[in-house]
Amino acid sequence: QVQVAESGGGSAQVGESLRLSCAASGSDFMLNAMGWYRTAPGKQREFVAATNNGGGSDYAVAVKGRFTISRDNLKNTVYLQMDSLKPEDTAVYYCHAEGGIGSTEVGYRYFEVWGQGTLVTVSS
Repeated sequence: QVQVAESGGGSAQVGESLRLSCAASGSDFMLNAMGWYRTAPGKQREFVAATNNGGGSDYAVAVKGRFTISRDNLKNTVYLQMDSLKPEDTAVYYCHAEGGIGSTEVGYRYFEVWGQGTLVTVSS
C-alpha cells in the first residue's frame, strides 16, 4: 500500500554536490522515520542518515558535516543533500520509510518499505 522511490542520483566530481529525493506514495498512511542507506561496491549496506517527524536527525560518522537530511511532510518526501562528495561516497543509495497504515477510527498497523535505489558515482 505504500512505496518509496528515489531520484537524483548521478555522477559527480570530488567536492561537488548532489541532492537525492525520496517520495512516498500510497493511501491511508502516515510516515514516521525516514532514512537513507547505501551499498558501496563490495561492501555491506550501511546507514547514512535518518530523520523523524519531529525534525530530529542522525548521521553516520562518515558523512557527518557533509550530508544533510531534510523532509517535506506535505509532499511525503525526504531529501539528502550531499556536499563535498568523496570517492568513498560512491554507492547505490536506498531510501527507507516506516510508519502506519490505517485510520484514526480503526487504528494503524506498522509498515516499512525500501526503495529500489539510485546510483551515485563520485570520481576524482
